[in-house]
Formats: sequence, C-alpha cells, structure tokens
Amino acid sequence: MTETEQLLNRAAAAARTSDWQHEYPLPPLADPSAVADAEAALGFALPSALTALHMRIADGGFGPGYGLLPLESIAARYASQREAALKEPDWPWPEGVVPVVDWGCGMLACVDCRSQEAMVLLFEPNAGEADHAWYVDAPSFAEWLTAWLDGTAWHSEEGGETEQDADAESDDGLKPWEEFRSRI
Repeated sequence: MTETEQLLNRAAAAARTSDWQHEYPLPPLADPSAVADAEAALGFALPSALTALHMRIADGGFGPGYGLLPLESIAARYASQREAALKEPDWPWPEGVVPVVDWGCGMLACVDCRSQEAMVLLFEPNAGEADHAWYVDAPSFAEWLTAWLDGTAWHSEEGGETEQDADAESDDGLKPWEEFRSRI
C-alpha cells in the first residue's frame, strides 16, 4: 500500500469517527463527472489526493475547520475570489490557488494547484493588507493532511495553537508566502 493510500485510509477513518459527523452526516461521494466539472470550471487540474478524498470519503464536509469544501464550491469560491480581485486590485487572488477549507472570519486554507507538491497556504485577510495575508501552511497537501490527522497542525487542539494565533508569524511558525506577488 502506498503512502497516499495509507493517508486516504486514515482520513476516511477520521471522517467516519469524528464528533462532527455525529451531528452532520457526510455528503455523498463525488463522482468522476463532478471532478471533471470542477476542473473544467477552474481551467486546471486539482491535485489527485484532493479529488481522491472527495471521491472516496465524501464530497467535502469532513476534515479540519468546517471541513473540506465540496468540489463545486471550490470552483465557485475560486471564481468568486478571482472576480473580487478585479474589483479590489489591492486584494489580488493568485492564479491556481483554490480555497479548500473555510476557517471562518474570512480565513481560508488554500491549495496551490500549480505547485508540484500541492502546497497548502493560509489566506488570512484580517492582516489588513494583501501582502501580509498569505502564509505557507504546509509544503505539500500530504503533509497538511498528515498534520491534521496527527493533531500537530496549528489549528489542532493538540497542536497547541488556536485560530487566533494564525496571524502572528512568531507564535505559530507559519512563514509568509514569498511568491504571492509573482502569481497575480
């Protein structure tokens, strides 16, 4: 069994046993046409591990924060963020960076679909300006997912950090995303 398969199995087990799922049942699985529709709307491919989660566990509704967004919502939120950036040029949205988890208060976990490892970024608009709103959450989607499952992520209770700490680089260890401006 590959590392990716093991990770998907761990995520499936966590999704089935989480306290959240006792209140809110998992949505149905995404089918290949849902993946194709989302990717067609985006104009680029989503990371295979992300689509595998949606096709094997549920089309969103599980995971950290308020759970992974459904594929349709990922595509719609990306389009909305890119459109809003045209109206507010001081808040540009980088190409190929899709929101995957809504943390609340405007904060989003995003996947850089143009990076080979599907880097995960934290968008924290409460910082006040776009140049200080982007942080590297994990160098890869697999590492981000592992940190959630292990309870070591900044947003995990076991990780010792809270969502309020996310805007303070020295407190949570998140580093600014240096490539932000080059990706607009």
